Amino acid sequence: MTENSMFTDGQFLLGTFASNCSGGMSVTKVRERWVNSWDNNLRLARLLDDAGIDFMLPIARWIGYGGETNFHGGVLETMTWAAGLLASTRAINVFATIHTAANHPVVVAKQIATIDQISRGRIGLNIVAGWNQPEYDALGLALPSDHESRYAYAEEWFEVVKALWRNTEAFDHEGRFFHLKQVLGDPRPSRKVPILNAAGSAQGRAFAARNADFLFTPAIDLSRSKAEIAELRQQGSAAGRNLGVLTFSHVVCRPTEKEALDYLAYFGKDNADWEAVDNLVRLQFAHAHSFPHDLLALIRDRMAAGHGGFPLVGTPEQVAEGILALHEAGFSGTTLSFVDYAEEFPYFRDNVLPILEASGIRRPVAAARDAA
Repeated sequence: MTENSMFTDGQFLLGTFASNCSGGMSVTKVRERWVNSWDNNLRLARLLDDAGIDFMLPIARWIGYGGETNFHGGVLETMTWAAGLLASTRAINVFATIHTAANHPVVVAKQIATIDQISRGRIGLNIVAGWNQPEYDALGLALPSDHESRYAYAEEWFEVVKALWRNTEAFDHEGRFFHLKQVLGDPRPSRKVPILNAAGSAQGRAFAARNADFLFTPAIDLSRSKAEIAELRQQGSAAGRNLGVLTFSHVVCRPTEKEALDYLAYFGKDNADWEAVDNLVRLQFAHAHSFPHDLLALIRDRMAAGHGGFPLVGTPEQVAEGILALHEAGFSGTTLSFVDYAEEFPYFRDNVLPILEASGIRRPVAAARDAA
């Protein structure tokens, strides 16, 4: 079996983010905001698959952010969501997002190996070491106050997963957090599973450099991102790894710039759920290092429009220029979100993807599938 298409050189990766969550990435009260039903996710997955989009990435949430909409209060669990979508598609990769503290590594290793068979090797794993205190409270778990402890646990957790995927004989594991006797991973994945990790702290980025294939980080200022990506790639290289860097974007693509800007103002300002936005910003600032804290206060509007994602707003040409700028900054790819993914993606597909193909950063769908 050839390697997973996430590892294909020369392709700027495109995916979607958070379609399993109510509201998607837009903290808005507009009527047409994303409804994260199974039917809508399946419809979206098939649209993406037919268009040659590379992957779908979910967020694992256990409680919402409040406000009038209780943003992310409704969430489809990511392992079962991924299994269902992969059974219903042909080429797209789908990630499961897993909190290490809430999921035993022996169970996760077998779940991923099972979905590998369902999907013929198209499952990915997004590892979350933990940051959201209210979720830990809801699950009755203790969130360590320091990043060192969170990532020490995640490191050993993933060591167990890798050992189960590697070893063909039963083995013991005696560590700081796990004490396992005669465990065996059978089945094992048929090929390398793409590993993703979102990290902003020094400890998190060191973990990603040692263990992940892709580090997920926001793009707030591209000049800053360019230097940051170079440093991250060097850190990965020092660990003997080819570390890709992904970011996330929010798309408002319309025939004219005025239409796009008017719609952005409509859903992302005039009808934003500001109570939920402020809860989200407060929690990010208090517990997470995903966003640079010196810039967090500057991106409140971006939180409403696209959960802090890089804005791709304007005509198809302007949206394509924004994606090309992300590529030029050194990113390996970006996720895309829309107010209503399934309704808005076809316009992006028909009008933006051809520009990216003509620019050389994306292969036509048939060529991309042949490479995979």
